[in-house]
Amino acid sequence: MILFRLILIVGMLAISTLSVAQEKPNIVFIMADDLGLGDVSYYNEAIQKTDAIVKTPAIDSLAEQGIWFNDAHSATSLCSPTRYCVMSGNMNYRSYAKWGVWGTFRESPFRPGEATLASVPKSAGYSTAFIGKWHLGGDFRNKKDGSIFRHHGKLRSDHSVDVSEMVGGGPASLGFDYSLTIPCGIQGPVYTVYENGKWLPANDESKLVFLTEKNAIHPKIVSDKGPGPGDSHFDTREIGKLISQKASDFIERQNGSKPFFLCYWSPHVHLPHFPTDEFDGKKIANQTPSRHLDTLLDLDQQVARIISSLKKANQFDNTLIILTSDNGGLSPKATLKSGHDPSGGYRGFKNSAFEGGHRVPYIATWPGHIQPGTFCNEPIINQDSLATFADLLNVALPETEAMDSLSLLPLLTQEGQYQSRDFFMMQAGSKHEIMFRENGWKLILQSNREVSKFEPIGLFNLNSNPTENESENLVKDPDQLERIKSMREKYIRIRENGARTTPIIQG
Repeated sequence: MILFRLILIVGMLAISTLSVAQEKPNIVFIMADDLGLGDVSYYNEAIQKTDAIVKTPAIDSLAEQGIWFNDAHSATSLCSPTRYCVMSGNMNYRSYAKWGVWGTFRESPFRPGEATLASVPKSAGYSTAFIGKWHLGGDFRNKKDGSIFRHHGKLRSDHSVDVSEMVGGGPASLGFDYSLTIPCGIQGPVYTVYENGKWLPANDESKLVFLTEKNAIHPKIVSDKGPGPGDSHFDTREIGKLISQKASDFIERQNGSKPFFLCYWSPHVHLPHFPTDEFDGKKIANQTPSRHLDTLLDLDQQVARIISSLKKANQFDNTLIILTSDNGGLSPKATLKSGHDPSGGYRGFKNSAFEGGHRVPYIATWPGHIQPGTFCNEPIINQDSLATFADLLNVALPETEAMDSLSLLPLLTQEGQYQSRDFFMMQAGSKHEIMFRENGWKLILQSNREVSKFEPIGLFNLNSNPTENESENLVKDPDQLERIKSMREKYIRIRENGARTTPIIQG
């Protein structure tokens, strides 16, 4: 009788634990690398009403089953700084590096205890994983004295860095329970993969070497970022399969006792464009007009594998999936010649202050909670993801955390009151432009590395000129002098006083 009661109590606790887990959705946050609006065939066919040159059926399926944001942006027009903004919910200027390009051996931009994409779901009882491209610095030992190796430029073969272990500054330092990390993606100059901070050899014959075009398994693996320490068998072609398999493994390991958060940052479709031959039975290499677009097929297969794993684990219907990009698309000649426009009709590409540099896909699907086939015209930024997750999970954020992240939950579920932004603040890329948007007007300011100047170089009315036709650049229009002055001063004031730009998530 006592044994029966014990079994009954244990069974009831198990059911109770499972029901609590099911009350909270799993979250899968996918961020692609250099994926432009026009790279998604759903955008071409459902919004532009044109035929897509390359199909992305897996990504399209998420949009068809969820919501597509027509006015979504990356925090910056460049990879690394956007990753900081998305992970922290803060604009890049709040970090120690105002333009924020965190090479592999730079110090992490995150403060101890800072609210991040890892800490918010973890505090709500989630199992957490980071898989993919990091590009936010890290700690590696100096072989000579065991100190932390720091370096900002290109590496030489005589640099004494131990790349066998990432000892700090990576996903684990933010609270991710599991991590499969590619420090700088597929472009180098470090060519290694780390599982929970330890070097993961590509195969049994792998050695850590100084990888060059001469000793790599193929010269194309060493990118324009140059040679560097790495795995002797590092193979760019197989990275998409590796990381998506690790994502699938993580999903399948979850037993339902607690919800999970998967942060999946693919390094595709970034250079080098060296596509695999096939992926889960689908031919990839030489299947499109350019190697760039071949890697787009690879990315779509990664997404397909994650979706398949969620369905196999009976978790798809209880999962919020968000897919976005770190910046606008690329402009390879062969791609453009084919008629494929990665920017989807907008001016500019990655690194640009124009819309094509930072208008990105932002898709969310959550069966039973997000209306399928929905379009939203509210302007959003991908750093809004953090506040959205905090709002969803009832996690309160301190006033000094996620200061520029706005919850999109009311837009996703059509429940509650959405408080839209009065203004947008963004940064471009290596040319140090700043973008400030207010009431449909977009002011572009030329700054510098020291952020000591704010020279107006562009003013566009996006309501009437969304593609930023240069003939309608009103920056020198006498009638707009007061508008330019007011917007410029407002941007500088907000930036310099350090105030929040979004409401606090109360929990």
